[in-house]
Amino acid sequence: MTQKSRCRWCGNQALYQSYHDEEWGKLNKDEQSLFELFLLETQHAGLSWWTVLSKREGYRSAFLEFDPIKMSQMDEADVERLLLDDGIIRNRLKINAMIHNAKTYLRFIKEVDTFQNYFWQKIGGAQIVNHYGENELSPAVTPLSDEIAKEFKKFGFKFFGSTAAYAFLQAAGFIDDHLAECYLSREKE
Repeated sequence: MTQKSRCRWCGNQALYQSYHDEEWGKLNKDEQSLFELFLLETQHAGLSWWTVLSKREGYRSAFLEFDPIKMSQMDEADVERLLLDDGIIRNRLKINAMIHNAKTYLRFIKEVDTFQNYFWQKIGGAQIVNHYGENELSPAVTPLSDEIAKEFKKFGFKFFGSTAAYAFLQAAGFIDDHLAECYLSREKE
């Protein structure tokens, strides 16, 4: 059986490969999925994506299936409980940021727009497809991710810098960054 050639960040990890093949870079995510990816990217700050992705189910359970209304009602007792939950990253700043970001998201969709509409507008209404040479890698940040991170920080979101913004754009499929060697690369079409 021939092994699929994937983006090299997948390595031989089954979880990464499944995430890459079934989710990463795929468009048409609903608002709830975008909110979940956004929150997971905020947990990624300073850690490997593997750490966050391997705890995804724990996050879903701990943070009420990422329901922003329910999350926005969490209080200090919830924070203390979550600090004992080994299904998530037990960092007080990051837990508080999740709750804060849920509240900020609700204000964002009321005052600005949905994430779907906001990000579609940011990319000009069409998926950005990057093409890389044989030994090239995608960037960690771009002027677009810098702009988004700056706007989100100004609006009040936490733990969403330029690197997280670019990773979110890739994961959500707004940017297709499959590398040249990957079987999902548009170069193969």
